[in-house]
Amino acid sequence: MSDIQVQRLGQIMEPQLGNPLEVEGVLNPAAVRGPDGGLYLFPRLVARGNYSRIGIARVQFNEAGNPYGVERLGIALEPEAAYERRSYGRGGCEDPRITFVEPLGHYVMTYTALSPNGPRIALAVSKDLFRWRRLGLATFLPYGSIEFDGIDNKDASVFPVAIPDPSGRPSLALVHRPLFPGTRPEEKERDPECEVMDIHRESIWISYRDMALEDGDPFHLCHFSSHHRLAAPVASWEQLKIGGGTPPILTRHGWLIVYHGVSEMPALDNHQLCYSAGVMVLSEENPRLIRYRSRETVLAPELPQERWGSVPNVVFPTGIDRRDDLGTPDRFDIYYGMADNRIGVARLDVPEQLLEAKDRSHLLTCRQTDLSKSECNL
Repeated sequence: MSDIQVQRLGQIMEPQLGNPLEVEGVLNPAAVRGPDGGLYLFPRLVARGNYSRIGIARVQFNEAGNPYGVERLGIALEPEAAYERRSYGRGGCEDPRITFVEPLGHYVMTYTALSPNGPRIALAVSKDLFRWRRLGLATFLPYGSIEFDGIDNKDASVFPVAIPDPSGRPSLALVHRPLFPGTRPEEKERDPECEVMDIHRESIWISYRDMALEDGDPFHLCHFSSHHRLAAPVASWEQLKIGGGTPPILTRHGWLIVYHGVSEMPALDNHQLCYSAGVMVLSEENPRLIRYRSRETVLAPELPQERWGSVPNVVFPTGIDRRDDLGTPDRFDIYYGMADNRIGVARLDVPEQLLEAKDRSHLLTCRQTDLSKSECNL
């Protein structure tokens, strides 16, 4: 059976010469179709001092339908709320993901707010992609002894339809990866003696909020009260960290997510961390079940723009576009950050058949708690 293959299409956006808003990078964009059918990117624009805004750009396509450039259209969000600002003029709105949520009739943006307490998930909504209303920071009830509130968190996204929570209630479902102390790639890299994995604190989670609106106001959708652990690190290319990527998008096989993993580079490399991309497909009826997960990375740093930049050796997927406009619903364009400095695009064609996760016995060993890393590697 065929595995998923990805083909690079090239670089699509880089810092604009002389633009102070982009002097330290253009990266990690959301990608979404607008009401007019056009494709819009929402890149993170980094000014001096790592001060980030979220921009708006319209993607330009050539005659063959391939993306080749962008038209800059302005700013979607910049740090204004207290939870987006730090002392001494610091802060940021970073790394957005955007989904049109059909039951709400709104676009929902999840982004990282660089708050005074650290990075946190924030949400905003829009009808037209140009005027955004902030909903605030995401909050979470505990899961047993695990506290999500007060923990750094980022790289979140939502499903476009109502998803049943563990109790069966139609809910807004949020994919996220809390950064519990000791689970950052830099911390794990510095502590090579630590061979025990706490999969509850090193996993991607799905959290839920009842979709029923109070007085038609989506404000309460920031407060998540139900949770499910989705996926822990398994393969060698994600041994230091697994985390979110593109928002879930429906394919013939289920919900496709292109996620990121972090591993160590060989000792001869000057930079020790490597960010790569993999694929998982979740059941359409029950997204808590993984139907497919790529054994190897589908996109790893290879090009000079991916190997060298603000943060070397980084491929970071954040945006996805199904090419219905070309009459090819099995074709997806993936927009990703290149070394935290530029934006690239790659093409993913979903095959007719996938090897299901239940047929991969090596994935099942990581369903237990406190496994050693060696047991979880492929």
